[in-house]
Order: sequence, then structure tokens, then C-alpha cells
Amino acid sequence: MTSNKKVRVMIAKPGLDGHDRGAKYIARALRDAGMEVIYTGIRQTPEQIVNAAIQEDVDIVGLSLLSGAHNFLFPKIADMLKEKVGDEIMLFGGGVIPEDDIEFLKSKGFQAIFTPGTAAQEVIDFIKENIE
Repeated sequence: MTSNKKVRVMIAKPGLDGHDRGAKYIARALRDAGMEVIYTGIRQTPEQIVNAAIQEDVDIVGLSLLSGAHNFLFPKIADMLKEKVGDEIMLFGGGVIPEDDIEFLKSKGFQAIFTPGTAAQEVIDFIKENIE
């Protein structure tokens, strides 16, 4: 990635989870940090998220979920993205995710999982440190 190209991040809310305050907060923080942010809104299907990520040519997809369906929806999205674009798009997740589930999600392709109380700066630093 060239230094004059802004990092493109998509924040998405898969499934029936309608709580988007945290996702909007992170989206705004990433934008304020100089990143280009696409927010898909609530109640997105895995197909909608994957198609939007590809159409928007994003570098990173951040998924936010509070409903407890993360062990189903996050891997489904990771698998669909991998099938369509390989490892071109980095993934991270956040929300109410039990500590016991984090290693499973990382094994499915998520570079990081952020839980409630994580400072926005930690997410910004993670992206800056991990994007080429």
C-alpha cells in the first residue's frame, strides 16, 4: 500500500444485532484518525458484508456483534471472504465476546478481537501497526 492512499476500513454489523453505538463510535474514531471508513449499518447478512467489502475495495473489515452469534457469523464471513479474495482483506472483530471464544475466532482468520472497554486508540494502533 502506498503512503498516499488512505486505509479503507469497513465496519459492519452482521445478523440481527441492532445495537450499533460501539460500531459507530469506532467508525468515527477511525475516520478521525485519517482512515476512510465505510459503515454498512445494522442487520447485514454475511453475503451483504462480503459483497460490500469487495465492491468498496477495503483493506480491513471490522465486525461488531453483541447478540452472541459471533461463533457462527464471524467465521462464515471470514470463509466467504477467503473464498472470494484470499487473504487480501484483514479482519478484526469486536463486541460482547467471551474470552473463551477469542482463540477460536483468531483461528478462523481474525487478526484481533476487541471486547467492551477497549480504548478506540487501541483499535487505531492495531490497524496502523498491521496494515502494509
